[in-house]
Amino acid sequence: MAGIYLHIPFCKQACYYCDFHFSVNTSLKAELIKAMVRELELQTNYLAQEPVKTIYLGGGTPSLLSESELDALLNTIYKHYPVLPKAEITLEANPDDLTAEKLKTLALAGINRLSIGIQSFDNTILKFLNRAHTADEATRCIEGAHRAGISNLSIDIMFGLPGQSETGLRSDLDQAIQLDPKHISVYSLTIEERTVFGKWVAQGKLKVNEEPEAARQFEVVMDTLPIHNFLQYEISNYARPGYESQHNASYWQRKKYLGIGPSAHSYNGETRQFNISNNYRYVRALAGGEIPFERELLTRENKINEYLFTSLRTSAGCNLAVLKQDYQYDLATQASQTLSRIIAQNLIVLKDETLQLTRAGKLVADQVALEFFATEKSN
Repeated sequence: MAGIYLHIPFCKQACYYCDFHFSVNTSLKAELIKAMVRELELQTNYLAQEPVKTIYLGGGTPSLLSESELDALLNTIYKHYPVLPKAEITLEANPDDLTAEKLKTLALAGINRLSIGIQSFDNTILKFLNRAHTADEATRCIEGAHRAGISNLSIDIMFGLPGQSETGLRSDLDQAIQLDPKHISVYSLTIEERTVFGKWVAQGKLKVNEEPEAARQFEVVMDTLPIHNFLQYEISNYARPGYESQHNASYWQRKKYLGIGPSAHSYNGETRQFNISNNYRYVRALAGGEIPFERELLTRENKINEYLFTSLRTSAGCNLAVLKQDYQYDLATQASQTLSRIIAQNLIVLKDETLQLTRAGKLVADQVALEFFATEKSN
């Protein structure tokens, strides 16, 4: 099974924390969609005709697409790729775009899952983040999605924000739960150098929360959502049983995926491709029948470390038998001292040849994974 990711690199305005590739200038939008259609036509052999189980429109802001632009992309996929009848088709959306008419259009186009970037139900925080919507718009769009028949909804919520209290976070979570989504993604604020927040921090205009405070807020999330039957199946992702994101899970499960659009990545098990992060150059290259990308040949160490990094973040954990069978890496032997130390620190448990993070380990998940990374000297 494989997936297709479509990157729509346009936004109404720049959120101060975001470092994904996007532009607020939409003058190239029509040409860029044509280029993406062309890339889909040129990449038909990339997935080796594996059945496509998931289609994901991310960005940027895919909810800015018109009906004809959305149809052009999806129709091209259905024409050239073997899409399964019950494929999960997700579109990321901002609340202010999801009018009743827009929701009807999306449902008719075949979108059966929405990932809605709410971030907070506090208007002060939304303004601080430079979001384009209000708390009322967030509530109305979710209620409207239910009425439109798109019940498989995911909500994004942020924590660790300057000025955000634990009480405020609890309020955001409570309001999200009351709106009855099937999935909630909860992300800690990360300061990226190229963002507005990154510049403010460098200039001393913004002070970010200390790690202990962010950790306490993460524990609030871990305490709250499972009580309401949202299971933490990945560090940042909670779902009602059976509503885990199939597309995102495919990344963590090492399945093939094709990325279309500027800055999109592709993976086929042996290589990873990175499309150019420039809208104009992307459009110009595709007009000439060329896909502007770089390719990285994955080494054995790359594959080991990617599996460690992604699998440890999931509830399924890291299967040591997979490391042995697929990559000839015996972690229990080759990293025995590290393993013993981290188990003693109560950051990880080893059960039935599977490593799983403890609650404490989830607070430092990336650091734990790095401890086990293979190097070229690993045999």
